[in-house]
Amino acid sequence: MTHPADASSDAYEPLVARLSGQRILVVGDVMLDEFFWGRASRIAPEAPVPVVEIERESYVLGGAANVAANVRALGGLPFVVGVVGDDLAAEHLRDTLLRWHLEWHGLVVDANRPTTRKTRVMVNAHQMARFDRESRQPIPADIETALMQKVDAWLPEVSAVAISDYDKGVLTPRFLRHVLTHARQRGLPVALDPKPVRFASYQPVTVVTPNHHEAALIAQMSVTDEAALEAASRRLSAMLGQAHVLITRGEAGMTLYEAPGHIHHIPATAREVYDVTGAGDTVLATLILGLSAGLTLCQSAHLANRAAGVVVGKLGTATVRPEELLAGQALAATPAGR
Repeated sequence: MTHPADASSDAYEPLVARLSGQRILVVGDVMLDEFFWGRASRIAPEAPVPVVEIERESYVLGGAANVAANVRALGGLPFVVGVVGDDLAAEHLRDTLLRWHLEWHGLVVDANRPTTRKTRVMVNAHQMARFDRESRQPIPADIETALMQKVDAWLPEVSAVAISDYDKGVLTPRFLRHVLTHARQRGLPVALDPKPVRFASYQPVTVVTPNHHEAALIAQMSVTDEAALEAASRRLSAMLGQAHVLITRGEAGMTLYEAPGHIHHIPATAREVYDVTGAGDTVLATLILGLSAGLTLCQSAHLANRAAGVVVGKLGTATVRPEELLAGQALAATPAGR
């Protein structure tokens, strides 16, 4: 079934207004997204590859840090907990957090690993290449303990928790269990963007947000129609002790599984799709803001779907502003970086 909500901005205005001021703890794999912007008009003489003349470079928040940026852009107050290296990328990450007026004191330094960095080469507004610098090794016990202390310090100050898992080694079983159990003890809603490799460990949790490929992999079944999608949703929910499941489906929209017999198929709202980079971060941020504000899960999912439709209309890792969420579209060209 679909939600009967009016698609006009008037219907969403009171919901969007309630997102402002919500205090959210964002935990997970923080990243730096680095962009090199240029143009190519000739082929290299030594190899059949284009020569890119770099015109500018920019840095934006990625991963869990991008979730925080999206929370901030929608008027929320995020607190980020994650791990960085002792390197130049960590300095860029801290500087970018400060430009967003975000705290960086929740970042724990592990000198034995690099800051996760994704470098994208953009040529004539198209991504030509991406270079990743990262470690996916689990963080050591002393870093886990330091992260737990950061979480414990901020949990009393927030009303909801967002967990962003990019499988970069930060969300170890011990650390994940600590965050989830302490959030449950405080009665806080938790939204989690999962990875299939440790899906069974995501409990207790309020709602998970896999994409349809991840959902099929986790459920170990082919998802070719809505009936199969609902069956996969039930299986995922049962694996997590009857948690809610929001499956993102790209151009097909989203499917929200609340309980048996309560399935909501939400159509996509994107008018044009330029870039899906970071769209899952936007979904997670908007969803948890809605739950923090006391909106229903269905209302929060509709807002998250609308936000995703806006952000894929932008180039590069991007965020959504309240006025864009109301309009259902990007209101101005927003290049990566600020």
